[in-house]
Amino acid sequence: MIRSLHISNYALIDLLDLEPAPGFNIITGETGAGKSIMLGALGLLLGERADLRAMRSADVRCVVEAHFDISPASEIEAILRENDLTGDDAASVILRRELLPGGRSRAFINDTPVTLPLLRRVGTRLVDIHSQHQNLLLADTDYQLEIIDTLAGNDALRREYDEAFGAYRSALKKYTATREMIRRNKADEEFIAYQFGQLEKMNLVPGETEALEAERDMLVNATGIRDRLDAVTGPLADDDGDALGALRRAVDALESLAADYGEENADAGWHDLAERLESARLEVADIAATVADKAEGLDADPARLDEIERRLSQLYSLQSKHHADNADGLIALYDKLGAQLAALADADTILGRLETDARRAKKAAVALAMKLSERRAAAAAAFAAELRAKASPLGMPNLRCEITLTRTRLSSTGADQIQFLFAFNKNQTLTPVGATASGGEISRLMLTVKSILASRMALPTIIFDEVDTGVSGDIANRMADMMAQISRSIQVLTITHLPGVAAMGERHFKVFKQDDESSTSTRVALLDAQGRRRELAVMLAGEVDEASLGAADALLTKAADKLKELTDNGK
Repeated sequence: MIRSLHISNYALIDLLDLEPAPGFNIITGETGAGKSIMLGALGLLLGERADLRAMRSADVRCVVEAHFDISPASEIEAILRENDLTGDDAASVILRRELLPGGRSRAFINDTPVTLPLLRRVGTRLVDIHSQHQNLLLADTDYQLEIIDTLAGNDALRREYDEAFGAYRSALKKYTATREMIRRNKADEEFIAYQFGQLEKMNLVPGETEALEAERDMLVNATGIRDRLDAVTGPLADDDGDALGALRRAVDALESLAADYGEENADAGWHDLAERLESARLEVADIAATVADKAEGLDADPARLDEIERRLSQLYSLQSKHHADNADGLIALYDKLGAQLAALADADTILGRLETDARRAKKAAVALAMKLSERRAAAAAAFAAELRAKASPLGMPNLRCEITLTRTRLSSTGADQIQFLFAFNKNQTLTPVGATASGGEISRLMLTVKSILASRMALPTIIFDEVDTGVSGDIANRMADMMAQISRSIQVLTITHLPGVAAMGERHFKVFKQDDESSTSTRVALLDAQGRRRELAVMLAGEVDEASLGAADALLTKAADKLKELTDNGK
């Protein structure tokens, strides 16, 4: 449930803090005072798109933050643990959304930056905002199926089916794609075989293009390269007074010093110097030998050069023809063509295996879809009966409800097409809800649906935004009773203009506008006992006088008795 809500710099709200009670909370105020603005801000925590125009001041950060109490073993706690977002208190979670000057938006869970989809995933499991436009969902078949699956407890089965359906779709796609590839390759089999044979005759070697190009460049420039290598070996080993000879003589001189004067000059280090110089001489000798070997291997062989040019010409021609960069690209094509020919040779076996895989995957998905259908049928019948019983006191005594499940092809939701059919009057034909119900009837139906779902769901908080619009009198009172009943199991916040509904709240907030010298701001106040009396008096009679206050007192007394009755019945 919501422990606290903080909003700053959002639309008409410069700063707002709200601490709802665990049970039934009422929010009232004049039209345009900012009640729906609060819901818009709260929607940001549910991952809704940020409208930067809603920032009160474009130069100041907008912040919406809510603290929620959660059950330690709930689905929400599992999501937090899965994403390493668990805070210091496992029984609570903090969601925050920030709109920054310049157009950026940031989301946080327990002060850790998160993606918007993850914020939405957590937020929508914490709060259900039911506004008037959501009534249209009752005519949406996806929402209808979601209701039935929720009541049937199909979450785990739906996940299992999703995996099975995904496996079936993947197997079917692989079979279809392979069949189409084989069909195309069959038509081109002769050409594929010709290309394969052409590449096979080449006896391609990995890296061949680059190696031949390097060898060709060496042969073309052999004379010039050899002259330069000779210029290296001459001073080192071949010329009179070469470096190796000089180094050898220097080593001998140092060794002679060490032999003749070593004992008398112990600190001179003649022998160490001789060893270091000998190491340098050996390194120079090795370099000279390596360079000499390279020069010896250079042979401007015209026949070899012609052979390389012919081979490269063949490679370049094939590379251009097949849009390959080098011999490695041709080898990859060769392997691909070989696999296509092998597939064609064994096409029937390959297709048979893939078809068997697809049939097996479909069978598994169908079996799970049938389980879903059975559980949905049972839940639909029970839901229809409960809906009739609970909606009847809300001014719909003749309500009839039938939920049909028609078998269809496998889809992402199973093999059922669902339809909610209603009749609100005697002798009226059952028809889809959107074609037969008035706005007030749909509102009452949705409230009834929510009351049924509340007892089955782990949703901590539900917010009703003027769900009682279009009703009055005894029906409004009964709707208030129903919302109060829901609040016995989950937190309820209700925005209302009806005094009978407002009187049922255990905590009453008033939203109002306040002007200063330069701006208008939305404020919210927690009403005390006298404040509630005066607010209800205004809602009842438009003014505060002795008569309206007396009517407010009577309404509050009646509401208190009703709440006590609900509490006692819930024990």
